Amino acid sequence: MGGKMWWRSRVRSVNRKPVVSHVEPSAIQKRPRRPKWLGFSIIAFVLVVAGAVVQAQQKKIPRLGYFTLSGGPSERDEAFKQGLRELGWVDGQNIMIEHRWVAGKTDQLAAVADELVRLKVDVIFATSASVIQAAKTATNTIPIVMPAASDPVGSGFIASLARPGGNITGMSAMILELDGKRLELLREVAPRVARVAFLTYGTDLTAQRGIKEARDAGQRLGIRIQPLRIGDPKELDGAFSAMVKERAGAVAIQPLLITSIGQGRRIAELAAKNRLPTISDSKDFLDAGGLLSYGSDRLALWRRTAWYVDKILKGANPAELPVEQPTKFEFVINLKTAKQIGLTIPPNVLVRADKVIK
Repeated sequence: MGGKMWWRSRVRSVNRKPVVSHVEPSAIQKRPRRPKWLGFSIIAFVLVVAGAVVQAQQKKIPRLGYFTLSGGPSERDEAFKQGLRELGWVDGQNIMIEHRWVAGKTDQLAAVADELVRLKVDVIFATSASVIQAAKTATNTIPIVMPAASDPVGSGFIASLARPGGNITGMSAMILELDGKRLELLREVAPRVARVAFLTYGTDLTAQRGIKEARDAGQRLGIRIQPLRIGDPKELDGAFSAMVKERAGAVAIQPLLITSIGQGRRIAELAAKNRLPTISDSKDFLDAGGLLSYGSDRLALWRRTAWYVDKILKGANPAELPVEQPTKFEFVINLKTAKQIGLTIPPNVLVRADKVIK
């Protein structure tokens, strides 16, 4: 009996209908449907973000063509890069600098300028008259920035200081304008000097105008100018032999020979050997053994030129960026060299010096 009751109990369990509770339709919580416009908005947002990422990845890093007659980096070059860094431009990070050191080989200027144009650099930094001319010949569209042009208007690089009018702008070093002042200083330290050799490099317009300015200034001071133009540093010995033969009493040196060609030390040695007072506009010359220098602060000019590069890379038109002139000038005397050539610097000249090397 126990077995039969178990079977009945099992049947009852199988045949029993399930109990279903009645629930009102309004009580059932439906899952909200997402509007179609929201899906499209999400897709559009994703596409915009993706596009921005791709654009950022493909954004062009500006390239600067650094074009100079020098043979390698100098203190001036570092001053320029410091100016760039102060404006947020760091070489190798958000700007690429293509250095082209010509090392005084003027016959290579045209080829290097053409190369920079083919590279499609955004700006060309050109450091001297012959380099600026080569860049100007190669392009009239790529902006050219000059850090210390000696005579940008007279050389035909710009229309005027206030409105350059083309693709060239930058700083003027006022080299030619100070030729007369340098001759005056030579006369003060060596009153008996009646003939001054004027040593230049190359045949560019700056050298030609420099000779003319020196002659005009010499005529006012009663000093005869002996122009000596060399095309190769190897010609320096012959140039000094010509000075001695013509009995020059002092030498004025075009700064290009010192700052770009790198012959300051050799010139100082030859001048000391022949006991000739020397003057240039570059204080670098005194570090190499020169006697006097008077000119603009080159480091300040190079640093300031970075401002022009910054403005142009941000969309400024070089034709509308006025060329600035230096406001700071330095007069430096090397007393060690004066003693070496047996020259006494008058006290009234010493007190006017901004720096005296002892």
